[in-house]
Amino acid sequence: MDREELKAIVAQMLRELAPAQTPPSPPPVKGAETETPPDGGVLPDLTTVDLRAQYLVPNAAHGAEFRALKAKTPARLGLGRCGARYPTASLLRFRADHAAAQDSVFSLVPERFWEENHYPFVQTMCKSKDEYLTRPDLGRRFDEKNQAVLRDLLAGQRVVLAVGDGLSSAAVQANAPDCCAAIRQGLQAQGIELGPVPFIQFCRVGAGDHIGDLTDCEVICLLVGERPGLVTNESMSAYLTYRPHTGIAESCRTVVSNIHRQGVSAVEAGAHIASLIGRILAQKASGIGLREDGA
Repeated sequence: MDREELKAIVAQMLRELAPAQTPPSPPPVKGAETETPPDGGVLPDLTTVDLRAQYLVPNAAHGAEFRALKAKTPARLGLGRCGARYPTASLLRFRADHAAAQDSVFSLVPERFWEENHYPFVQTMCKSKDEYLTRPDLGRRFDEKNQAVLRDLLAGQRVVLAVGDGLSSAAVQANAPDCCAAIRQGLQAQGIELGPVPFIQFCRVGAGDHIGDLTDCEVICLLVGERPGLVTNESMSAYLTYRPHTGIAESCRTVVSNIHRQGVSAVEAGAHIASLIGRILAQKASGIGLREDGA
């Protein structure tokens, strides 16, 4: 028997054994099926599913009670399982949300955003997204050119409102315009007029302190995109500081966080922020120095 004959025999044996060695497909988990797209079609977008309503545990002993619990939180509960692993729907949703979070961190806010909303553009000392992520100190300062722009833009302003991209480009695009409009309206009701609202690229929270150095404003409110997570990539926060200056303690800031469609809505947050600014001006304090009772 030569080499070629031996190879032919082995190949024939493998063909005969292959069907018997192929394990049967596991039964599908109820609620975790994925649709097969038609020719030329696409699968449905898993990220549009409300995690509060998605329950992938089949034949649950206390399904109604668990669904009532899930309705109160977007946490990943009741994901189901296929053997020792997550079902396909849960795994794909996790990967999709993780990808969205990464995109928010690494992508830039498009130029049309600040142009359409009439936000004058300024940039910190960071020259790129990579430098912004690796040099937080540069995201808190402005070069001489941008310092001059801010001085001219915000001269004489008692209250400064600014928008910074921060760690989530998606957050400011989704929430900043409505939030700014609500803040402006709320302050007008108190007799406080806002000037232009600058958009700050590569912005850290401390950039507001440098603006305080440049303008000597009484209060700054900086809206900034927060580090995204798996629940949402659109969470924005507002940092309010009385008499901001470089080196001010973090405890001197008042923060309104979780501004997004699944948390505090942008309009509701804006109204609350306007009220906070009025209290800060009245008490001449922010952060831990701001009293709840207003006394």
